[in-house]
Amino acid sequence: MRHKLFIAAALLGLLGVLAGASAAWLVFGPNTQPAAAERGIKLPPGASFDSVVDSLRAGNVLKWDASFRLFARLTGWGDQVKAGHYRFEAGASNYEILSILRRGLQEPVRLTVPPGSRPRVVAAVAGRDMHFQSTAFEEALSNPELAASLGTDTSALFGYMMPETYFFYWLTSAENAIRSIKEQFDAFYDRELATGAERLGLSKQDVVTLASIIEWETSHNAEKAMVSGVYHNRLRIGMKLDADPTVQYIVMQREGRKRRLLYEDYAIRHPFNTYLRGGLPPGPLNNPSPSSLRAAVSPADHDYVYFVAKGDGTHQFSRTLAEHNRAAREYHELMRLRRLEQSNGED
Repeated sequence: MRHKLFIAAALLGLLGVLAGASAAWLVFGPNTQPAAAERGIKLPPGASFDSVVDSLRAGNVLKWDASFRLFARLTGWGDQVKAGHYRFEAGASNYEILSILRRGLQEPVRLTVPPGSRPRVVAAVAGRDMHFQSTAFEEALSNPELAASLGTDTSALFGYMMPETYFFYWLTSAENAIRSIKEQFDAFYDRELATGAERLGLSKQDVVTLASIIEWETSHNAEKAMVSGVYHNRLRIGMKLDADPTVQYIVMQREGRKRRLLYEDYAIRHPFNTYLRGGLPPGPLNNPSPSSLRAAVSPADHDYVYFVAKGDGTHQFSRTLAEHNRAAREYHELMRLRRLEQSNGED
């Protein structure tokens, strides 16, 4: 009898050990797919627990759905999952995964704003990376109350969307994302541009507007200060800017895309046409890069007032109209020969 009791106690003890081990495995055992790197998911607001499991599986996070569902049901944590963007380390347990989800321990997403763009392009990028739609970003840029609260207006707000990489929580609204980018621009301006702008007698919007012209004139950072010097020289002597980017801006506003400018384009009556109107245009053409912003307040000291493309992405700078016209003829001849070579190559 005593022997049977001993065996029964041993079996119960073994069962207890197995139950404890099973419980420990259910709670703390690794339940992620083998991976060297973290894996992430995005959970929209109002997602059901079933859709959460589907997202975890589609993101190659969960290894065993059943144990995850059981643990969530036993703890009640499945009803406490919060929306957002989450990342999980390889080897994470059911406890760790659900603990992160129920506490809303989100990971920021990366939003990289492209330089020299138009609102629709940046809105598309933001709508791809963030929870809000691209249209929400465009609408926020057109919101006069938001612009006024940021010290500007809707004609200039986009120019302050400085091209950088930002980190936001996925559920951040379009308005708050724009507000944060503008505030970071303001900090950059105070830190790096304000002194130069004051020395040159430029307002903050003047700096952004001039930088946006420089942005579209050249992609070579090394010559941006030279281009800036030309425009500052023209402004100083009362010469019209005659900036092709301002005409290209008008064409894009009307047609929705860039194209080669035609002679008749330069005669378009428009506030941004610097071939017809003196001074800077009423607002920025795009969102200029930091290098263009720096060039706007740090122009090269020279006496050039003309420049024309050389065909290799850089420009030829001239002091007189005669020098400029000669350089322009050389450029147009180079373009004619290139078109001829291209035409012969297609035959």
